[in-house]
Amino acid sequence: MQRILSAIKENRFANVYLLYGEERYLKKQYTDKLRKALAGDDEMNVHFFEGKDISVAQIIDLAETMPFLADRRVIFLSDSGLFKSGGEQMADYLAAPNDTTFFVFTESEVDKRSKLFKTVSAKGCAVEFTTQDDNTLKRWVASLLAREGKKVTEATVMLFLSKTGTDMENIQSELEKLICYCMDKDVVTSADVEAICTTRLQDRIFDMVEAVTRRQTTKALELYYDLLALKVQPLQILAMLSRQYNLTYQAKELKKRGVPDREIASKIGVPPFVVGKYLSQAGQQKSSDLRRALEQCVQADQDVKSGLINDKMAVELIISSQGNA
Repeated sequence: MQRILSAIKENRFANVYLLYGEERYLKKQYTDKLRKALAGDDEMNVHFFEGKDISVAQIIDLAETMPFLADRRVIFLSDSGLFKSGGEQMADYLAAPNDTTFFVFTESEVDKRSKLFKTVSAKGCAVEFTTQDDNTLKRWVASLLAREGKKVTEATVMLFLSKTGTDMENIQSELEKLICYCMDKDVVTSADVEAICTTRLQDRIFDMVEAVTRRQTTKALELYYDLLALKVQPLQILAMLSRQYNLTYQAKELKKRGVPDREIASKIGVPPFVVGKYLSQAGQQKSSDLRRALEQCVQADQDVKSGLINDKMAVELIISSQGNA
């Protein structure tokens, strides 16, 4: 990211940029920065292509066309899939592109072994945008609230992030709601977060599993029916339920081996500020129970896909059997 900022500051740009990774918010922010720096208000020489159905030959023809009454022609391509397959022709062109044409690719996934990725890395600038760590997110949230003249404790920020997850687009959206809700307040509290911030689907699943582990079958089924009312498909719920049991089982086993909480978070792929919830849930169940629940989820998925049982009932049976285990 610093390379992009330095290029903008010095007005010295590479002919091709690749912004890739799972953090959509940052990719959009830096794509917008590059557009403003490379093209300003020029719309005639700026072009956008999206999806895997683009014609590489057409884009190359466009790239070879001199800009009209401007210094640059800028071509933006998003989620083209060319960095996973079919990018050889583009790679050959970018080895020696038209000096007045600039490319900005934004991709969710890339194959770093591909010819196109290697060409862009060598001839231009490839920047990966990964999920930000919890300390970075906490500082970011606190700074955005401070910009609005609002104070917040670390505990409240952690509660907020536990609801939003690490996706910065979702965080920003929920922050806007929170700021509007606290318009006349100087301090944002945990009660404000609970009142206005939307609980992620994953957290609803977590609450459902929590109810199951506490033998609160009725509550667990109510949460399940709430998810169905939100138009969440039973198979999607089953997949998330399976993931929940899997992560809880892994967290329990790692804790038994004496692995530190932060390392557990890294190994199972969850933010450090969330791992405590998994460990708390793991402490309420035996490893054998978690394994059995996970096996039930896998079997239920196979039974549904084989037509032995309908999807809605399959999840109901898992919840009921676990609650009565």
